[in-house]
Amino acid sequence: MSTLEQIKNLRERTGAGIVEVKKALEEAGGDDQKAIEILRKRGQEKAMKKSDRVAGEGVVVSYIHSNGRVGAMVKLLCETDFVGRNEAFKALAQDIAMHVTAANPKYLKPEEVPAEIVEKEREIWTAQLAQENKPADIMQKILEGKEKKFREEISLLTQPFVKNPDQTIGALLTENISKIGENIQVGEFHRIEL
Repeated sequence: MSTLEQIKNLRERTGAGIVEVKKALEEAGGDDQKAIEILRKRGQEKAMKKSDRVAGEGVVVSYIHSNGRVGAMVKLLCETDFVGRNEAFKALAQDIAMHVTAANPKYLKPEEVPAEIVEKEREIWTAQLAQENKPADIMQKILEGKEKKFREEISLLTQPFVKNPDQTIGALLTENISKIGENIQVGEFHRIEL
């Protein structure tokens, strides 16, 4: 029979929940060391299961604009099939597909925008700024600002959400991660237009 002190002590040592500690102690016949081994094995099993399902669940949704000439498909990933079947999760995927249709992002994150594309834009900005006779140091700061803005404007996670422009798609995902309690990621997105 496990004592309250034993449960408290094992809980502090392992970080496991009270019910889990109590079950492990009962299984181990009151032996602390055996209970710790049981808890570690269970913890490893849980971690293995979680790592297996991190990218394996989710939904693929499509959104077609009412004119029938433009649409998008989005693969939204989560950790469990339970969340993948959840209506709130599906609605989030649908919102992101609608956003992709409307905002036409080219990349997922600003850091994924290829350097050669940024370089072409930089040449145009430099030519425009050269006509304004700005000092070199100010010109450099302006170019950095333009590059940051350009990268953010064509990247899904940093675009203002079409349904709520005060919030980026990245912030929308973060909000839903805290509500749903699982990691949520955009796997892929594709926009198609006639």
